[in-house]
Amino acid sequence: MTVRIGIDLGGTKIEVIALDGRGHCLLRERVATPQGDYAATLRAIVGLIELAKSSVGAGNTPLLVVGIGIPGTESADSGLIKNANSTWLNGKPLRQDLQSLLGCNIRLANDANCFALSEAIDGAATGAAVVFGVILGTGVGGGVVVNGQVLKGINGIAGEWGHNPLPEFANEIGDHDRVCYCGRKHCIELYLSGPGLVHDHAHSLKAPDAHRTLFGAPPAYRPRVTSTNWRADAIATAAQSGDLGCEASMQRYEHRLARALAGVINILDPDVIVLGGGLSNIERLYENVPRLWATDVFSDTVKTRLVKPMHGDSSGVRGAAWLIS
Repeated sequence: MTVRIGIDLGGTKIEVIALDGRGHCLLRERVATPQGDYAATLRAIVGLIELAKSSVGAGNTPLLVVGIGIPGTESADSGLIKNANSTWLNGKPLRQDLQSLLGCNIRLANDANCFALSEAIDGAATGAAVVFGVILGTGVGGGVVVNGQVLKGINGIAGEWGHNPLPEFANEIGDHDRVCYCGRKHCIELYLSGPGLVHDHAHSLKAPDAHRTLFGAPPAYRPRVTSTNWRADAIATAAQSGDLGCEASMQRYEHRLARALAGVINILDPDVIVLGGGLSNIERLYENVPRLWATDVFSDTVKTRLVKPMHGDSSGVRGAAWLIS
C-alpha cells in the first residue's frame, strides 16, 4: 500500500498525517510546538513520523521521503531556513538535520504552498488552473499552484504577499510605529493576521472618532462590549451580535483584505482564491470582500472566486503529504 506522510510545522502545533494512494486519511495526530526550542522541535517531528509509521503498519519499513510544510522557506544558497515567523527555525539547516535523524529524503515547502496544493488537488479549488491559497492566522502567507504544481519561484518566495506593504489603509488611525517580525513596517501581516485584527480593535477603542469618520459607523458609535482580552473570532461574533465597535473593526479588516487581494488579482489573475487559517471561518468575508475588491481590480468584471477551504485546518498537512509524488 502506498502511504504518504506529511508534517505541518506550525507556530503552535505540529501535525502529522498519513494518506493512502487515493488521498484518504489513515492517521492524523498533533502535538504542541516546543516554541523557541529548535532541538525539541526536531524531536517532536521525528516522534510524530515514527508514530505515523507504526500506526499504518510501516514501523520497520524505511521511509523514502517525507513532505514537511514550514512557516518560512529554505534558502537556495545556504540551505538554511529564512523568513519563518517561528523565528527559532531561521538560520537552521532543517532539511539536513531531519534527513540525518530520519534517514530519508525530506521535501520542504512553505506551509501556504502546502495549503494551496491541498485545495487545488482535491479541495475547494479542484480543477482550477491557477489557485492562490491564503493563510490568515497567527501570520499571513500565500501560496500559488498552477496546473496542479506549486509555483516556488526563483527566490523561493512566490506568494509571500504578507510582507508587501498594505495598500493605502495602513495608517488611517495613526498607528504608525508597528514593526513586523521581519523588520519592515506596514506589512500586510501586521493588519490581516489574527493578532493584527485584535491589535487594531484594541487600538480603535482608544480612538473611536477616527474610525467612525473613515468607515461610516453611526454618529452614536460607542463600543457595546469592551475587553482587554479580545480574540479575532470574538470580535467577529460580537459584530454579528450588534456591537458597533466590533462592526467597525470588521469593516476595516474587510476593506484592507479586499485591497490586498485586489493587488494579487491584478498580478496573478487566479481562477480561485482559497482562504485558510483561523480567520477563514468568518463567513461574512466571502460575501463582503469580493464586493469590495472590484473597485481596485483592473478589469470590467472579476471572475475570481473567493472560497472556504474544503479540508479546513487539515489542508496544510494534507498538502505536505501531497508533496510526495
